[in-house]
This record gives sequence, structure tokens and C-alpha cells, in this order.
Amino acid sequence: MNDKIRILYIDDYELDRELVRDALEREHGGFKVTEACNRREFEALLKNQDFDVILSDFNIAGFEGLQVIETVRAHDPRIPVIIVTGTGSEEIAARALKQGASDYVIKRPQHIRKLPQTIFAAIEKKALRDQREKAEAALRESERRYKNILENVLMGVYQVTLDGKFLFANKKLIEIFGCSSYEELEAIESIADLYARPDERNRVVDKIISKGSMTAEVEFRRKDGQKIWVRLHARKTMTEQGEIILEGLMEDITEVRNMAVQLQRAQKMEAIGTLASGIAHDFNNILGAILGYAELGRMELPPDSEVIEDLDEVIRAGNRAKRLVQQILTVSREHPQEQQPLQIRYIVREALKLLRSTLPTTIEIKEPLSRECGVVRADPTQIHQVIMNLCTNAGHAMERDGGVLTVELADVELDDIATVMHMDMEPGSYLRLTISDTGHGMKPRIMARIFDPYFTTKDVGEGTGLGLSVAQGIVNAHGGAITVYSEPGVGSTFHVYLPVISEEGTEKKEAEQETFPTGSERILFVDDEEVLVKVGRQMLQRLGYEVVTQTGSAEALALFRENPDRFDLVITDTTMPHMPGDVLAQELMKIRPDIPVIICTGHSKRISQDKANALGIKGLMMKPLTLHELARTVKDTLDSAGEPS
Repeated sequence: MNDKIRILYIDDYELDRELVRDALEREHGGFKVTEACNRREFEALLKNQDFDVILSDFNIAGFEGLQVIETVRAHDPRIPVIIVTGTGSEEIAARALKQGASDYVIKRPQHIRKLPQTIFAAIEKKALRDQREKAEAALRESERRYKNILENVLMGVYQVTLDGKFLFANKKLIEIFGCSSYEELEAIESIADLYARPDERNRVVDKIISKGSMTAEVEFRRKDGQKIWVRLHARKTMTEQGEIILEGLMEDITEVRNMAVQLQRAQKMEAIGTLASGIAHDFNNILGAILGYAELGRMELPPDSEVIEDLDEVIRAGNRAKRLVQQILTVSREHPQEQQPLQIRYIVREALKLLRSTLPTTIEIKEPLSRECGVVRADPTQIHQVIMNLCTNAGHAMERDGGVLTVELADVELDDIATVMHMDMEPGSYLRLTISDTGHGMKPRIMARIFDPYFTTKDVGEGTGLGLSVAQGIVNAHGGAITVYSEPGVGSTFHVYLPVISEEGTEKKEAEQETFPTGSERILFVDDEEVLVKVGRQMLQRLGYEVVTQTGSAEALALFRENPDRFDLVITDTTMPHMPGDVLAQELMKIRPDIPVIICTGHSKRISQDKANALGIKGLMMKPLTLHELARTVKDTLDSAGEPS
């Protein structure tokens, strides 16, 4: 390995070259000197070989030392050039150094002996310069990478003064606050102006100052006013001048926080659904006994008995309770939509009866519903829920000062222009339900959000913000729409539009007397609730049937197995210990495939109409059983079973 310093020396005077060569070889043996006597040789050697140092005479025929410096700088500006001159004037030295020479040496014995040290110094100077340039390049690269990381990191990075002026903000932070540039963010007087509650900034700063750092979730506002949640990681630090500044990271967690809230609400709704299922099963069993015995008692009385009116009230109250259970299941998404032709006025009257007992006496209810209106196809339970939600909200608006709640029905024709205003409805005939109040009314910014899920103006604990959102969803699912007009201090008016159908027939009034179909067949009735067994037996016997009852599914199966042809029909509850009703039905049909089975349920996820059909079960009845429904279902099932297949 050659460790010698490679030197290219240009001088057109042979004796001077020999002087320099002898000085270098005599004083030091670590040099490898290559000589050139003219410009052509010099440029060729410089181009084709590598050198550590260039030595040059100042005065060369046709190629002076300053031109040598320019040539070397154009080739590689890092190579040091030392001027070796026979005339040691300060002017030459100044010109050479100004041009970029590393040093100069005078061609005199006492000076030329110092040439090796001059070369070493020039090389060391070059090494230091290279090292410095390398360090500066590394620093620039580090700063570039650091800036690139800050600008592209997925979290906002910032620095602010104690009074809130921005000193630095990366691209993500600018994006978080909805600004178009750093200058726009910097123009904000204080970061406190971006807090949803500006006073909160003082508490945040105090905590950072006292503890040195903090992590917290803070609500901010974007430039457009939209609220966002930010996870803030902040600390205090100091400038070189000793000024305290705050710096840290901000992460937009609005979506995550909203998802967490929605998850909590979904879990709450799931818990409500589970609770509703249990309530529905038990409560419907209780209602079954109440309604069953009330109907049986009514049938035993003479037509002119005063007790009949009392029992009618019991039956009406029981049916209201039945619908209330269905509403609970609807809210918890446990009750399927069952649309049928309806005269809405009967649903309205029923809802207003319930509301009268809950609204303050300072609220007057007006219901000019004397004439019949168009028939709509709707789920009565869901329409009842819409009416209750809208009327309850109206009552809340008048709770403090009282007022008038008006509920009206009217047939209307909507043309193309009107339906465009009412969203995606088709032109045609509609039933319009109007619910008006004389309450405090709403400002436009509130009215614009009332149908948003979970939006509420009520105090914490007084509302979920689901009522109007659910109501709108129900109406939309029925092909209709809801509109609202409100004025502060005057009140609010909601219009519900439902498409009218051409079908005839509506719900019959509860008070109307009905003729129940009867029979004489033999029926096995199974339910684990003793009171329901008793009322079921009496209702069926009242209809003329021969009834055998069991309170256990295993006992019922054993009884049936003894004599399968003894019974014409089996009616069984779904939820029973040891053997559910659907399993019992399958076991019965294994013994006798043609036995018709009706299954009853207060509420169970085990059974539905589709599941019952798939199992070959002939009928499905929802508890509580009414005499009319029991009579009709039993008769239809027996008639169907008797028809030739």
C-alpha cells in the first residue's frame, strides 16, 4: 500500500523543479512528486491521475499560477494548491490566496526547507475542511429528515408561547384545525380561541407548568366551528433566552371517541333488548291471565250488567299494555315490522288516552278527528310510537308554561313540486298527521339538527336524542316523510305524510262485539304457567272444545305417546323447562306426522313465523292470547288440517 503524499508540481524552469524536488526528498521521504513543465502536460496529468496537493510556480510561460488555481478548482476544488514563487511579494501572495490558494512558499533555501510542513498543513487543513463539510452535510440531511418526519407524521406537532401564540405547527396540526396554511393558523390571536371552552386552556397550562407535562383529551373547535376531540400530549420547555414555551403532540380522536360512544350506546341498546325480551315473556304471561279471565268473565254476564263496562276497561287497559310491550321490543329492535291497512285515527286516539295521564293538566289536548280519512299500510305499533314521540316532545316544550297540543288528520294531494320539497316521495294521495304545540319553539340552528341521532336539547338524564331520529326512520320506512316548522316563542308544527292505499277495511273498534268461531275437537294444551293453563282451558272449553292440559313438556309428550290419535290439535308454549315448545312439536310430529301444532310465545328468539313454517308447525300465536285470536287461529288450523293435501 502506497502511503506517500501524491504531489503534482508544475514549473517551466528545470533548476527550480530540481530545487523543490531535492528539498522534498532530502527533508522528507513521504512524497511522490510528478512534474509538469507546461500547461498541456499539467492538464493531462491532472485529468488522468489522482493527486493530494498541487505545487505551482506563479510565473509559467503562457500559464501563470492564478490560471493553475482556476484549472484545479474546476477539476476538484478540494485539492489544495500551494504557490511556489521566486518573488516573494505581498501582492502575489494576496492575489493567490484570494484566488483560492492554500498557501505560498518563496523559492529560497531558508523558505523551501519549510515546504514539507506547508504541504502537511495544507493537507490537514483540507482534511478539517472535508470533515467540517461532511458534518455540515450530515446536519443538513438530519434536519431534512427531521423536518420531513415532522411534516408527515400522523400527529399534530406544535410550539406555542405561554400566552398562546403559535411558534411552530406542522402540516398535520394545520389540517386538524381546518386551516389552509401555517400563516392562517399563526394569525389566530391565541390557541385558546381554538378551545371549545376557552377558559379550559388556563387549567391546561397550569397543569403543564406545575407537573412539567400532561396528557389529556380536550375538546377543540376547527376554524369552521366544528367541534373535535384531541388527545393532547404537552410539556413545558425553555428557549435559549430563558422564555418558557409549551410544545407537544395533538392527535385527532374525534372518530375514535364517537365510535366508543356509539359502541356504548349499542351495548346499552343490546342490554335493553335483552331486558325487553325477558320483560316481554313474563309480562305477556301476566297479561294473558288478566285478559283471558276478563274476557271469560264478560261472557258470563248478562248484556245489561254494569260490570261489563268495567271489564271492557280492563280489556282495553290490557291491550294497551300489550302494545306497550310491543313498543319496548320495537325500540330494542326485537319486534318485526308488521304492516297492515290502518285507519290512523284509532291509533291517534289510543295514544292520546295514554298521554292524558302523563301530560301536565296545564296542557290542553285538541283532537278534531271526527271524520274518517284515507287508509294507509303501516305497522300500528310503530305508528303509535311515532305519535307518542312527537306528542311527548310537544308536551316537553309546553311543560313550564302550559299550552295547547293539537292533533289533526287530513287527506292531501301532493304534486311534483310538493314531493320535491318533501324529499323522495312520489306524487299522489297522502294522509297528513299534524301535531302542533304552543311551546317555546326552536331556533333555526336547533331545528336543523333535531332529526340527528342522539341530538337532544333536554338536560342530562332526561332524553337520549333518539325519539325524533327513530320517528323519522319509521316514517321513511313507510314511504312517507316528516316536516317541521317552528318559530321561537310561538311553537312548533310537525307534519307526518303517509301514502294512502286503496284497500278497504280498517281496524275494528275494540268495543265492537264479535262472533267467535267454535268447534268440538279434542285439544292438548301445554304451558308451564299454571294460571295460563287454567285460563287457556276455560277459553277453549267456552268455544266448545274438549281440552286436556299439561304443565310440563315431558309429561305432555308421554301422554301423547300413549294414544296419538286421541287429539286433533296441540297448543304449546315455546319457553318451557327441559324441553322447549318447538322441540316438543318436532317430537310429537315424529310420532304422528299429521298432528297440527300451534305454538305460543310471549317473546322468544327461538321461534318466528319462518322458523315455525320450516318445522311444519301450523300456527303461531303471540301472547297474551285473546279469545278472538285463539278462536280464529284454532278454527283456521283445524280446517286447514282437515283439507285433503
